[in-house]
Amino acid sequence: MAITNLGFAAMLVILLQVSTLCAVAQHHGVMTLNGFEKGQDGGGPSECDGKYHSNKEMIVALSTRWYGGGRRCQKMIRITSEQNGRTAQAKVVDECDSSNGCKDSIVDASAAVWKALGLNTDIGEAPVTWTDA
Repeated sequence: MAITNLGFAAMLVILLQVSTLCAVAQHHGVMTLNGFEKGQDGGGPSECDGKYHSNKEMIVALSTRWYGGGRRCQKMIRITSEQNGRTAQAKVVDECDSSNGCKDSIVDASAAVWKALGLNTDIGEAPVTWTDA
């Protein structure tokens, strides 16, 4: 009986370690509205692909720290509004350059992301959390 309990305890420890390793980091920040089309406030083409994008796409630019030198380019993130709890997924296509005035901890999102989260773009800033999808 002791061997069975020991085996069970060892398996439980392994499962807890694996779940800890697989835990997804949750980031707290502020979502702002960005225009990704040519001539809009997003500036030049997106860093990840050198292209402009439609504001109808579910896309974001992340502040420099989170952008990570492009390691999140073309990857999906899951954004949750702290105001209403709604969640949406968006693709990272650009950097919000913190050395050029973008605050740290910013998720600069298209109008489509704001709409999917049920938020009014007129408010300009909204508290969010996000994780890698």
